Amino acid sequence: MQIFGLTFGSDLLYNKSAMITVIDYGAGNLKSVCNALAFLGVKSEVTGDADKVARADKLILPGVGAFGVCMEKLRSLSLDEAIKSAAGAGTPVLGICLGLQMLFDRSEEFGMHDGLGLLPGEVRRINSGSLPLPHIAWTSVEVRGGRLMAGIKSGEFFYFVHSYCARAARKEDEAAVASYGETFTAAAERDNVFGVQFHPEKSGERGLALLKNFIGV
Repeated sequence: MQIFGLTFGSDLLYNKSAMITVIDYGAGNLKSVCNALAFLGVKSEVTGDADKVARADKLILPGVGAFGVCMEKLRSLSLDEAIKSAAGAGTPVLGICLGLQMLFDRSEEFGMHDGLGLLPGEVRRINSGSLPLPHIAWTSVEVRGGRLMAGIKSGEFFYFVHSYCARAARKEDEAAVASYGETFTAAAERDNVFGVQFHPEKSGERGLALLKNFIGV
């Protein structure tokens, strides 16, 4: 079977009873995330309803755009408190790209802005040196451990699109790192809170394997 122009084996097809809630706050790559979940045989619901988010089985927080603007959109819909409430109750949460960044304490993108504070650390502009920004490339990661990256080896490539990156305050929260002028947090994991800087829904077989890991937690 093919998805995103690539062919995958039937071992990636399975079903889970839990519904994956994809958070819609007016910014984010929702369609490709839902397509990847559907390919994996998993039901998903796209919603901007704070009550539904607070009661979700599992949450995915996608993100495209500027940190401060997107955080304000979350707050305007009371989704920030809903996400924090769900995470505090043990609901698995996966942030993708900007969604990962918003899990951290704050970002310096276009001024200093507070994040969700679910992971300690800050988001700063990539110190890319002579390399161009944004960082748009298939880039290899160094796996540090954790459930999210289970079965994925260091050296595997994922698709990145970003100019800012997270720096986890606790090294034990880094499930994977990548380098583009500097080394940064490529994947984070702490208890039931997970995040990836890259786009697993656009990263072929390895990205689907990562989503499968999240579905199974």
